Amino acid sequence: MTARGGIPGAMAWGRRGENILMAAALLAMAVLPVLEMVLRTLWNTGIPGSSGYVQHLTLWVGFLGAMVATRDGQHLSLSTGMVSLPPLVDRLTDIVAAAISTAVAAGLAWASFRFVQAEFESPVRIGGWLPLWAAEAILPVSFAVIAVRFVARAGTWTDRACVGLGIPAAAGIGFFLEPFAGEIVLPALVGLVAAAFLGAPIFVVLGGAALVLLFAEGVPVAAIPVEAYRMIVSPTIPTIPLFTLTGYLLAEGGASRRLVRLFRALFGWLPGGLAIATAVVCAFFTTFTGASGVTILALGGLLLPVLLANGYPRRFSLGLLTATGSIGLLFPPSLAIILFGVVAHVPIPALFKAGVVPGLLMVGAVAGFGIYTALRARVPRPPFDAREAAAALWQAKWEILLPGVVLFSIFGGFATLIEAAAITALYALVVEVVIHRELRLTQDLPRILVKSATLIGSVFVILGVAMGVTNYLVDAQIPMKAAAWVTAHVESRLLFLLMLNLFLLVVGCLMDIFSAIVVVVPLILPMALAFGVDPVHLGIIFLVNLELGYLTPPVGMNVFFASRRFDQPLVRMYRCALPFLLILVIVLLLVTYIPVLTLGVSGSGS
Repeated sequence: MTARGGIPGAMAWGRRGENILMAAALLAMAVLPVLEMVLRTLWNTGIPGSSGYVQHLTLWVGFLGAMVATRDGQHLSLSTGMVSLPPLVDRLTDIVAAAISTAVAAGLAWASFRFVQAEFESPVRIGGWLPLWAAEAILPVSFAVIAVRFVARAGTWTDRACVGLGIPAAAGIGFFLEPFAGEIVLPALVGLVAAAFLGAPIFVVLGGAALVLLFAEGVPVAAIPVEAYRMIVSPTIPTIPLFTLTGYLLAEGGASRRLVRLFRALFGWLPGGLAIATAVVCAFFTTFTGASGVTILALGGLLLPVLLANGYPRRFSLGLLTATGSIGLLFPPSLAIILFGVVAHVPIPALFKAGVVPGLLMVGAVAGFGIYTALRARVPRPPFDAREAAAALWQAKWEILLPGVVLFSIFGGFATLIEAAAITALYALVVEVVIHRELRLTQDLPRILVKSATLIGSVFVILGVAMGVTNYLVDAQIPMKAAAWVTAHVESRLLFLLMLNLFLLVVGCLMDIFSAIVVVVPLILPMALAFGVDPVHLGIIFLVNLELGYLTPPVGMNVFFASRRFDQPLVRMYRCALPFLLILVIVLLLVTYIPVLTLGVSGSGS
């Protein structure tokens, strides 16, 4: 038998087919809206069912990406890297976390199957021909594959047998423990929290909590995939994969090198000029990557040696690169702003406008600290070179025009938000493949599509199951009860805003930004409205708080990525990021208590 035969060969072909299907779906998402816009503009026609295709392609990209994220170990999770455990204990904790993950994935697969089964008789057809249940079938398939892969990723056959017990355990709980559903809630939730700290993915914790809470209330667990489906096929969500793809194309295509050269030429002669350039470049990338760590991974290796060679202290340089991995979240086309708008039912263009001044304040605060550090460390300043600045500007002109393409498409009324996102992705593709020729169409593009979709999958599976938790909170009327309690006990709007900030800082310490938006926004929105806080202002307060969450333990996603990228202990990276965290807290207070910083631009009223 050849090396490519048998089970290994079948697995290799399956892996390749999975990648091809996922990449093709993401590419089709970018092409269809642009083709629809061209046909509408030139011939006053279109593609029947185009929006339905794109929305359901989003579903497939998301859950195929979740399968691949499981296959490659790329799910977002709490890190246990801060504690070194003995080998046997480490192995046992891995088995426990994987077994719980398997049980939850199996439960979600069953819930999704029941959802799709109920849709068999639906007369709805996508594009007039594709049964709705056929598109929805990716949900049970993906969760079933994820459960099997949790088992397959265990080390030895003994480990796999132990992890595999999670599947019959999930079935046993569902079929035999229904009379005791109320009694198992607390131990189950404690077990899920423990699993999170043992390394289980975040989606497992949220999905398990949703299963347990709905099961205890007697609500069909199929409500979880129903809410996941409703969220991910909503009209605006396809922009998230498309802007993520744009960020990956820029990161992989050498745009970071050109932008660093440009901003270094423009600002390098100023005190702290290189720190200013670093803040601006990182903010630019984060608007497209969503503070997912891609900015740190893409720019860290390029910028850290430059900062150190120019005389900046190592601790400052590490903290700067860690902190600036998220400060672009308030600028268009921020993925977090789009998601907040969808969940809170707030106009996304208004949020885009409202985030500009607070975003500039955050960049300016970090840049100001860079100037102070440069003066204190006596960092040398090269003279301004007009010829170099002009050459760098000419080289980076296509990337510099990219935000203008986004804003012109949206605010000029020439394209919908999804069409603008698709135009942006194809624009970045043409720039990096055709103009700069940094990427090869047949060799690099498939790899970038797979990497983008894998990241999307690791986020979308969290969003989907988090909607199950949100559904439980809404059905239990917890947001309204919480709002009534707060209004009864808190009289001052200023005190409410302070309490809101403290609460959101804790949320940022414990949850990633995407699941926090889905779970927490429905909880705090009624409270904010009761105190007369404008939803647009609330959105910016919320996002600034969650940006700070990227720098705070125990989650601190940016700190994890920076620790991995720069090969530094987590504790040291937290110390490096602390001064930047304190500076950004000051900006948070300004944004919170001076509403005109947000509402003055957006045109909303408080």
